[in-house]
Amino acid sequence: MGCWKQEKISTWAFPTLILCLYGFFYMMKPSEPFLTPYLTGPDKNLTTDEVTNQIFPVWTYSYLALLFPVFLLTDYVRYKPVVLLQGISLIVTWLLLLFAHGVVAMQLVEFFYGMVTATEVAYYAYIYSVVSSQHYQRVTSYCRSVTLVAATCGAVLGQLLVSLAGVSYFHLNAISLASVSLAFVCALFLPMPQRSMFFHRKDAPEPVPGPGKELPAATAPRPQSCQEERSPDAAARALSPQPRAGSAGPHRHLLSVLLQLGRDLRHCYGSRKLLCWSLWWALATAGFNQVVNYVQVLWDFRAPSHSSAVYNGAVEAIATFLGSATSMAVGYVKINWDVSGELALGIFSALDSGSLLLMHFTDNIWACYAGYLAFKACYMLLITIATFQIAVNLSMERYALMFGFNNFVALVIQTILTVVVVDSSGLGLDISTQFLIYGSYFTVITAIFLIRSMYTIISIKCRNTSVAAESTAP
Repeated sequence: MGCWKQEKISTWAFPTLILCLYGFFYMMKPSEPFLTPYLTGPDKNLTTDEVTNQIFPVWTYSYLALLFPVFLLTDYVRYKPVVLLQGISLIVTWLLLLFAHGVVAMQLVEFFYGMVTATEVAYYAYIYSVVSSQHYQRVTSYCRSVTLVAATCGAVLGQLLVSLAGVSYFHLNAISLASVSLAFVCALFLPMPQRSMFFHRKDAPEPVPGPGKELPAATAPRPQSCQEERSPDAAARALSPQPRAGSAGPHRHLLSVLLQLGRDLRHCYGSRKLLCWSLWWALATAGFNQVVNYVQVLWDFRAPSHSSAVYNGAVEAIATFLGSATSMAVGYVKINWDVSGELALGIFSALDSGSLLLMHFTDNIWACYAGYLAFKACYMLLITIATFQIAVNLSMERYALMFGFNNFVALVIQTILTVVVVDSSGLGLDISTQFLIYGSYFTVITAIFLIRSMYTIISIKCRNTSVAAESTAP
């Protein structure tokens, strides 16, 4: 009995350990908070306009273009090859950052980093193919905790090395290259899954928790950097509906899957409540990703790195901690979200809007830092509430589908924002004006949900008054 139990533990403990090691080294990149100062400094000698309008937009475009094909490839090749592809993409990204020069080379960096973020799906989907469902919550919490700790450690380490040891940004990138190389080595030791959720299913898949049972930690959002805020694991599971028995041939099987996806989407978005939360999710996540992607450019504009002390690493570390704290605080707040949820979306979106407008109008770098901290904390609070509200109303397959589709819509909106506002082929606005646009964008979100919340509250009061009048009538 003891040997059998030990064998059962080892079947999930070893891949979990390797995956956690991979996640730690993959996220422990001390150079990431200092990317813009590095690109605009003497190492690369690029202008702020080149970085903002020509280089950074490539990441958004490549991520959107690669997202769906990578989802299918991930399941078809059973995860591990895509994890290895992510490791290779990371190494290529940092090799180019270290040794390549020019706008085209840095655009290639952004393309490969788009590959990195698109292949994040494999990291979180892998574990569900090698462990049984009773371990999902524990294993997912381990993987996410490790990536959160690693992101914080990387930011703190980078800040300490820059501020106290005077380490150059080039050497920070060399440390990041070493870290992602170790991640790739760890990935080599991952066991190859024998099944997947779509193309290589077993005839009798293990049961998953249904409505009313405890939800796995996969439903909780990650409070961390922009690349980490995009929920790839949920999107991966969205592509894994239960196929019907008796499907003949891959084409009929794929068609049945697509039809089932369409039916599930109609069911999910047929609820006004879920549609409302999903609308905020997509709109706010698009704006959040855009802000996180370009905030370093604004900081460098307010306090040029060649003449000012840079505290990007410290700010990112504090923002990660605040995001984690606000997400955790949601679990202790007792509110009727059916009544007050939309009001909360409106109020905290207003705080987001105010933070971004502050970052536009102020010339003080410390005010910019404070605005970013408030912005990220408010977003992480709301995305946690939205995640919970959607998850508790759907089965596992359907909330996974909804999460994935919401994030895809957010990426489409983000791409539109990039094309119109940032890209040199569009308006190509300067970075300060961009944040005026982003602040105005969140003002529109605020108006939508404050108006909706007033309508909801008035409707509930009128309905209660009507019921009370009927109950007292003779």
